[in-house]
Amino acid sequence: MVRKICGYGFLMSLAAVGVLADPGDPPSRVARLNYETGPVSFRPAAADDWTAAVPNYPLSTGDHLWADAGAQAELHAGAAAIRLNQQTALSFLNLDDRTVQLSLTQGAIHVRLRALGDDEVFEVDTPNAAIALLRPGDYRIQTDGDTAVTLVAVPTGQAEVTGGGTAFTVYPRQAARLTGTDSLSRDLVDVPPPDAFDRWSTDRDRREEQVQSVKYVPREMIGYEDLDTNGVWREVPPYGWVWRPTVVTAGWAPYRYGHWAWVAPWGWTWVDDAPWGFAPFHYGRWALAEGVWVWIPGRMVARPVYAPALVAFVGGPHFSLSVSIGGGGGGVAWFPLGPGEVYRPAYHVSEVYVRNINVTHLNVTNINVTNVNVTNVRYVNQNVQGAVTAVPQQTFVSARPVAPAATVVPPREAAQAQVLSTTAAVAPRPESIVARPAGGTVVRPPAHVMERTVAVKSTPPPPPVSFRAQQQALQAHPGQPLDANTINGLRGSPGAAANVPRVRTAQAPPAAQQNGPGFNPRNDRPPNAVQLPSAAPARPYPTPQPNERPAAVSPGIRNDRPAAVPEAQPRPAPAAAPPQPNERPAAVSPGGRNDRPAAAAPRNDRPAYATPPARTPPPRRNEKESERNKRDEHKENR
Repeated sequence: MVRKICGYGFLMSLAAVGVLADPGDPPSRVARLNYETGPVSFRPAAADDWTAAVPNYPLSTGDHLWADAGAQAELHAGAAAIRLNQQTALSFLNLDDRTVQLSLTQGAIHVRLRALGDDEVFEVDTPNAAIALLRPGDYRIQTDGDTAVTLVAVPTGQAEVTGGGTAFTVYPRQAARLTGTDSLSRDLVDVPPPDAFDRWSTDRDRREEQVQSVKYVPREMIGYEDLDTNGVWREVPPYGWVWRPTVVTAGWAPYRYGHWAWVAPWGWTWVDDAPWGFAPFHYGRWALAEGVWVWIPGRMVARPVYAPALVAFVGGPHFSLSVSIGGGGGGVAWFPLGPGEVYRPAYHVSEVYVRNINVTHLNVTNINVTNVNVTNVRYVNQNVQGAVTAVPQQTFVSARPVAPAATVVPPREAAQAQVLSTTAAVAPRPESIVARPAGGTVVRPPAHVMERTVAVKSTPPPPPVSFRAQQQALQAHPGQPLDANTINGLRGSPGAAANVPRVRTAQAPPAAQQNGPGFNPRNDRPPNAVQLPSAAPARPYPTPQPNERPAAVSPGIRNDRPAAVPEAQPRPAPAAAPPQPNERPAAVSPGGRNDRPAAAAPRNDRPAYATPPARTPPPRRNEKESERNKRDEHKENR
C-alpha cells in the first residue's frame, strides 16, 4: 500500500496539526544535539552543574551548551540547523511552537534557516543587540563580550538588529559590526570571506540538501537528517513506507540501547545511543515485519508533535519484575507502541494536544481519544518475542545505560503483565536529569561568560524552576511532571531559581523613526543595490585560539573605516547638445534622476522652438462639398 502524501488524508492531517493546543500544553517541538567534535558541555535547565554533552538529549527552554577550544557542534531546532564554533556559549531563552530565542554570550554560530512562518520568531540575543532573523537564509553571528563587539553577517536572508536606541535592517550580502551596549554604533561592511567554520557549515548544509528521507518524513521532524546513512526505506503492506536500521546488534529491540532521563516538562524521556536514534524514538511507531523491526513514521504532516517516548509500561500483580530482572527491589519494564495504538501522555495536556500527537497514526475523526483507556487495550508488541525490556529500578532512575542491566521478558510472562501507563510510576532524583560519564573531566565555560547580559527584543518566559525546588512535590505523584500552576507556586521558594538568564530589553527608537511610518521589516524589500556605497572592505573571520580571547571581530568602532575608501564623487554633467527641431531639449540628463544640472529649467518652461506648431484641423466633409459646388457654378457662368 503506497502511503499517500496528498489528497484528503494528507490535508486532514495537516489541518489537525494546525489546530492550536491549549496554552498550558508543553511545546510540540524540541532541539537536538546531533553532532559534536571536541569537548562540548551541557547544563540542563533544572540542573546545578555542567556535564558532558549527550547526543540525542532533547533541548528546550533554559538549557545551555558550551563548545570548548577545538570543539564544534551542530543542533537542530524546528526548520533550522544551528552550528557552534569553538569557544562558544549558547543557551535557549525560549523554545516553543512559535519562537526560537537564543542567547549568545561568546563565540560564533551559523544558522541555516530553511523556513519561517509569518507568525514565527527566530531571535539571537547578544550583549550588544537583539538580532531577529526575518527570512529563510544563511546567517553568521559572532560576538566578543569582553570588547562588546558583535558581527552580524547575512550571506542570504534578512535580519533586523535592535538595541542601543536604534533599529536597522541587514540585507543579503551585507554585514554589520556592532559596538557598545547602551549606545549602539554600527559599521556596515561586506560579508567577510568564508573561513574554516563557514566551509564546515556549508558542507553540512550540502549533506542535508541531499537527504532522500524527506520524501517520507517532513524536515520539521527532528532527526530526519541521519536516516539516510543509517538505514533503508521500503514499502511494507499494510504499513506503507517504513524505515529499517541497517546495523544493529544481535537481539536488538527498540528502546533498549540507551537510557532514561527526567526532562521537564515531559517527564521520563528516552535518550538513545545510536547516531540515528532520535526521530524513530520520538515520532511514529515500531512493528516486527518479516522478522525484523521496522519504524513506521505514519502520515506526512507539516510539523509532527514530539513525544518523550512512545512506549507502554507494564507491571501488575501477575508480573513479578523482581524475579524477571534477577534481583530484589522491583524493576521497570516497557515495550514500544505499535501502529495505530494511541499514545496518551502522562504529563498535563489538553485533548487537542492528544489528537495532534496521534494524528500521524490514527484517524482522529473516527476515534475518541478523549476517552481512551490505555490500560484496557491489547497491544501488538506486548506478545512479540524480545519486545519487552526490564531493568532494575536503580538503573532506570539513575540514568544508567539500559542494555548492560536489561532482561528480556519472555512472551508468556509479558502476556500476563498489565499495561499500567505510558510512563513509569517512579519519582525522579537529581541524578535522573542527565547521565554523567564515568571518569574524565568536564569543561566549563568561564564564569564571566555565563554572567553576561544579553539584549532581548522578545520577552522570554520565566526561568525554569530548579529540580531541588520540585523534588518534594514530584514524590507525591511518582512519574508525573508538575503542572504549570504548581510550578508557578514554587517560583518564590528558596533555591527555586535555576540558571536565571541575565537579560535586558533592547532599546529601540519609536516605530515611526526606525524606517518610516508603517514599516514592517518582513515586508521590507532590499534596494536594487545590495551593497551600500559606504561599506568597508571585508575582513576575514579570525580563528580563536585555545585559552585566548577569540578576536571574533575588530574592536574598531564606526569611525575606524580605512581612509583608502573614497567617498562617492558626483558624475560629471554631460555636454549640452544643440537642440534639434521636433526634439525634446536635454533639460533632463540621461544619467539618471540625481545627476540633473542644478540650473535645469522646469519641465513646463520649454523654449518656443520646442513647442510644436498648432495644426489646422482638416475641413469637414460638408465644407469640401461647398467649395466644389462654388467652383462648378463659376465654370457655368463663364
